Amino acid sequence: MKTTSAAGTGQATPIPPWPGELVTVGADELFVRRVPAAPGAEPALCVHGLGGASTNWTDLMDVLRTPAGGVAGGGVAGGLACEAVDLPGFGRSPQSHSGSYSISAQAAVVGRLIEQSGRGPVHLIGNSMGGAIITRLAARRPELVRTLTLISPALPDLRPRPVPARVTVVTVPALGPWLLRRAGKTPAEKRVALLLRDVYYDPSVVHPSRVAEEIAELQRIEGLGYLGDALLKSAQALVAEYLRRGPGSLWRDAASIDASVLVIYGSHDRLVNSKMAVRAARSFRDARVVLLPRTGHVAMLERPGQVAREMWAMMSDAAARGPQA
Repeated sequence: MKTTSAAGTGQATPIPPWPGELVTVGADELFVRRVPAAPGAEPALCVHGLGGASTNWTDLMDVLRTPAGGVAGGGVAGGLACEAVDLPGFGRSPQSHSGSYSISAQAAVVGRLIEQSGRGPVHLIGNSMGGAIITRLAARRPELVRTLTLISPALPDLRPRPVPARVTVVTVPALGPWLLRRAGKTPAEKRVALLLRDVYYDPSVVHPSRVAEEIAELQRIEGLGYLGDALLKSAQALVAEYLRRGPGSLWRDAASIDASVLVIYGSHDRLVNSKMAVRAARSFRDARVVLLPRTGHVAMLERPGQVAREMWAMMSDAAARGPQA
């Protein structure tokens, strides 16, 4: 879900989004933002969720670029050299050249980006649908991955919840496009307010300048004419993954991953059920699973400092154990 970074940094005025550029990756163009890297920084790549963008990671990238994130007793000596990508059709990336928005297709695009950059293996960080994408990538291309951080990952869970049900309805043929056209007639201000209510534990903490940025960005990307198609096809892809069983399913992917994994859930997440923490702990071979109190669907926005501390702890544990056999 799309929102710009907002809370938990203690800043009177939020920092602006990190600069970026369009990068040609195969037949696609991807907009990639990056932070200045400290000497010895290890590479990391952030992947947003459904309807999201690279700006979702502004504050967390700022914390992670400092060695050990300013947290004593752990972390990577030189911090992380973070990049954040706009998936095809979202943020400032043009729509998918192939027209495919499946989880496997998105994972392949991210994998090609890592290969082309020459930065791999990288620390992969994903939220929601981005968590599903990097789970598949880690399972199929383990040589590209150092560690995996999943924030409210969209891994299959068929138990009904109100907000995911709205997403599922959008995937119904004919009805979905009509609903998107109808939503487009609602003022951007109201849609942003609804989004913040859905993904934050306490949306009142979002800085007014962030809200204004979000409204302006929604109006900008809608004017390009392809956001609805990207949203619809991405939602259909997620529903298809939730219904997939057996070999090739996301939970089978999770069980095959050898890299160290951090999975973060929010206690008040309205989209991903925090009870899935139990299954995550059982499925991943080397998992640190954390439930953050008073947190919604976007912990990297609400509590970037806490997310960074959990990442440093996971990486320190992994480093202490050494390479896995």
